[in-house]
Amino acid sequence: MTRTTICMPCRLAAIAVAVGCAAAAFAWTAGWLTPKRLDAPHLIDTFETNYGVHPGYRRNHAKGLCVEGWFDSNGNGERVSRAAVFAPQQRTPVIGRFAIPGSNPSAPDASVPVRSFALLFKLADGEQWRTGMNSVPLFAVRTPREFYQQLVASKPDPATGKPDPAKLAAFNHAHPDTLPFRQWMATHTPSSSFANSRFYSINAFIATDAAGHARPVRWEVVPDTSYEPETAAQKAQPDFLSRDLDARLAAGPLRWHLILTVAAPGDPTDDATRQWPAARERIDAGTLVLQHASPQRIGQCRDVNYDPTVLPAGLAPSDDPLLAARSAAYAVSFNRRTREEATGAAAPAPSGQDSPP
Repeated sequence: MTRTTICMPCRLAAIAVAVGCAAAAFAWTAGWLTPKRLDAPHLIDTFETNYGVHPGYRRNHAKGLCVEGWFDSNGNGERVSRAAVFAPQQRTPVIGRFAIPGSNPSAPDASVPVRSFALLFKLADGEQWRTGMNSVPLFAVRTPREFYQQLVASKPDPATGKPDPAKLAAFNHAHPDTLPFRQWMATHTPSSSFANSRFYSINAFIATDAAGHARPVRWEVVPDTSYEPETAAQKAQPDFLSRDLDARLAAGPLRWHLILTVAAPGDPTDDATRQWPAARERIDAGTLVLQHASPQRIGQCRDVNYDPTVLPAGLAPSDDPLLAARSAAYAVSFNRRTREEATGAAAPAPSGQDSPP
């Protein structure tokens, strides 16, 4: 991926917004934070206070589109996991969703430098594997407490509509574990397309093989399409990502390789702010193929909660505290938006945009 060092104020502002928006995708179940206990509903309340409520839409990653295709396993994944999805010559249907962070379904695509990709693998025996990935390989904070503090620090100033730089600076100074994320963001230009983006699981999981051996893994999907940076012309188009994807799919299917990275003893499994060394074993487990995209109001992803703890036998959550947190927060968001649709309270689709998911 092309790397450039960017330190202009506008770029730093975009990073600050991305930190705040992307963070909302990784909330926690509950935790003792004085003066009162905070749980997932309270967290989503806080998120809504920060970024507003758009009834009928996901509380984060509100702007997105559905995709469909399949995963062709080459059998290599069986080296670490007995999950049926990794069986040799196994084809598994997938329902996916591309999106950008944030609760505003009409946000310009270039308003944040992060892309997201969620997948649901429909295994033949009724099992499912759901995963939510980001185009950044690590997360800004390690613990639920840090996440809450970051969310508070990221609250937009009513006068500017943006986070207060002084509050963010104070938070970052008090939490040096945010530095790797901020450095990565400052040196990686956003991609020009969903199709040429890498997407990372960020959290660690536990893979167990047929013999019962368990090893921590992370995964990513690596595109066959070459990376290109976002252009100035694209930044002027509020919906360039969906239009680009439609044009590419009209020309033929798009492909990514599913790569499993295997941890070595001592690699952290409970800290999403730390990447594992590049020398770790990497297993190309097969090819993800997408052949169709549709608006989320009519697509199969419409009513899917991409809870990353929904896993098939052979994969399990690690001790990363953010995993259970994501599960709980996603459930609250799902329940609220589906209730709003059921009661007719969903907001109308923004001009030129999709209807509520």
